[in-house]
Amino acid sequence: MDRVVNFSAGPSAMPLEVLMRAQSELVDTNHAGISVLEMSHRSKAFEEILSNTKQLLRKLMNIPENYKILFLQGGASLQFSMIPLNLLQKDHEAAYIITGSWSQKALKEAKKVGQTTVTATSEEDQFRQIPDLSQITHSKNLSYVHITGNNTIEGTRFTHLPKTDAPIINDWSSGILSEEINVSDYGMIYAGAQKNLGPSGVTVVIIRDDLIGHAPDGLPTMLNYETHTKADSLYHTPPTFGIYMIGLMLEWIDSLGGVKEVERRNREKASLLYETIDQSTIFHSPVKKEDRSLMNVPFKTDSVETDRAFLHFAAAKQLVELKGHRSVGGMRASIYNAMPLEHVERLCGAMREFEETMK
Repeated sequence: MDRVVNFSAGPSAMPLEVLMRAQSELVDTNHAGISVLEMSHRSKAFEEILSNTKQLLRKLMNIPENYKILFLQGGASLQFSMIPLNLLQKDHEAAYIITGSWSQKALKEAKKVGQTTVTATSEEDQFRQIPDLSQITHSKNLSYVHITGNNTIEGTRFTHLPKTDAPIINDWSSGILSEEINVSDYGMIYAGAQKNLGPSGVTVVIIRDDLIGHAPDGLPTMLNYETHTKADSLYHTPPTFGIYMIGLMLEWIDSLGGVKEVERRNREKASLLYETIDQSTIFHSPVKKEDRSLMNVPFKTDSVETDRAFLHFAAAKQLVELKGHRSVGGMRASIYNAMPLEHVERLCGAMREFEETMK
């Protein structure tokens, strides 16, 4: 099978084993005599898929019982609005820590709903680092503090959380299941599935019980977390195939040894790629070392023309989707959970070989 090495930021690479299993079960899923693509979301067969997927996610992330798991649609972008609509109380503020494009977009949507404040930002440094959180002070009338735990475009990640009594909300779209965390440190975690969880079209929301049920009366039904909690994510037809694929992805992670083993692999991959960049005479990383992402690795040369030449060189070796986001340029390798070490090794080899051609 002639498959390229896919470094896309999302939709991203998935394990071949998972894709092959989905193929083998497509016509007759779980011996139900019907494809998951045809199942009613009210059927016993799909309810088992939904239940098993939730239970496995709870197990792998060690999610406490006082947190609900929702499978929604609209991507993380819809959550930028749903969060303040549900959680931003009257006469309170929502605090945002700005670390890149996605946190800026989240703040923009929250401003349409109520009072917001920016408690820290690294914009003045072109988002090359996570801002210093040690000196942050928060007012007492905060509804929540929002962070983007891993910044897909800029290639940074939070390794420490702000000190606050308010619930911390984490957009973890490109970091979920990549490393062990304590879910209880957060009021809510949300993530688009298309990076580490499965195909595009599903958004996972992990939300603490006490944050549900405080939405204003006039909030549209579909935008209310309570609606989806009471209906167990089945208020309307959910993205059934996407939920099924998340279940397969979670089974794959579980078979590897869980998130602990996935984190070990991710650190090994990231260490190898960053070492190659740091030792290079033509490639460099714009990100402060202690804030570097394990998932998204931006790198550049000193010339746009050289960047283009490398992208062409890499594509000829079937290393694709390495072009950096249009807002930052250069290159970006997204090395999510499904990316095996040998694929990162191929990229590092191509980088060294290209460097030799430049001498």
